[in-house]
Amino acid sequence: MYQDFQAELAWASLHMPRTRTAVSSLPDLKGVKLACNMHLDLKMAPLVEGLLSRGCEVFLTTCNPTTVQDDVVAHLVDKGAVAHAWRNMTNAQWSESFDKALAWQPTHLCEMGADLTTRLHENVSEGKPVPAIVAGLEATGSGINRLNGMAPHYPIFNWDDLPVKEGLHNRHMVGLSAWQTFFQTTHLTLHEKVVVVIGYGLVGQGVAASAKAFGAQVQVAELDPARGLQAKYDGWPVVDLAEAVKNADVIATATGAYGVVNACHLDTMKDGTFILNVGHVAQEIDVPYLKDNASHSLPMPYVNAYNLNGKTLFLLADGSMFNLTAGYGDSLNAFDVTLAVMAAGIGHIVGEGANSANGLYLLPESAWKAAL
Repeated sequence: MYQDFQAELAWASLHMPRTRTAVSSLPDLKGVKLACNMHLDLKMAPLVEGLLSRGCEVFLTTCNPTTVQDDVVAHLVDKGAVAHAWRNMTNAQWSESFDKALAWQPTHLCEMGADLTTRLHENVSEGKPVPAIVAGLEATGSGINRLNGMAPHYPIFNWDDLPVKEGLHNRHMVGLSAWQTFFQTTHLTLHEKVVVVIGYGLVGQGVAASAKAFGAQVQVAELDPARGLQAKYDGWPVVDLAEAVKNADVIATATGAYGVVNACHLDTMKDGTFILNVGHVAQEIDVPYLKDNASHSLPMPYVNAYNLNGKTLFLLADGSMFNLTAGYGDSLNAFDVTLAVMAAGIGHIVGEGANSANGLYLLPESAWKAAL
């Protein structure tokens, strides 16, 4: 990381004009207590600083302990935010952060993964006291999948499925930033490598397209028949995962589901296979199996080498979200669009959206389009 944090922050802010404009358009936020469960990297700082400047009280937790930048959290606390998050916090500490966020008595939630909403609804079912939430935002497909399985006690607005979020971040930036991080981390390219992309949602589509652009021989593993057909129409060989892992040089998970790469897959991979995850869920790969059955070394930063049954498997970032754990994630100019929409969404949940009935809604176009 560049050592001059303030200079890096100034550079990020300079290249995020849409975010600055969107934040300046927010109403007075005095009286709003916003608990945020999200990635806490440098690109989030301009938004949080802007919210604080509008009078909002902010509590910061993370949706992924491996993507936290401690200097960013310290900076935002210095600016007035409350936080319970640090890089590589344990699962117990991470779970505790959800309880601390809810005990802070927020009025609104801004989430990536629905951890706070899930914990709140668990507390309701157990008869525990919970804060009176007015409205919330959710930014990820994984979070939306969790919310679809519950009856929210307040209106929650989904902005993951907006065209600008799907078409920009999900479809293009995750794949591009994943392979850029691969090159920087391993000092290798994808030339002459067979890359198996698991999952052909929008993220998987971008991962596959970027891999081909960088010289890979791409195959797609997809359980959903419709998405599998789409992959075939896009020109990709659609393969059976159990067979494909035997000959893959690089395996990329992009599903947002648990246990996609299991022990059987790991056992049949060839020596030298690289495995990486770009989905929101850190448990797409059976990392506990490797830790329990393989010796471990770290030949390069973020390259975890596991010697399993006489072969070496390279698990990048130990299975966590690779492009943001080992790299910088989206470019500043691309994430500027994402963050501006997020700021507009916050404006909606403290304004008109607060009057909606309990339930899950798509963030209306009237709330975000002006942010572009």
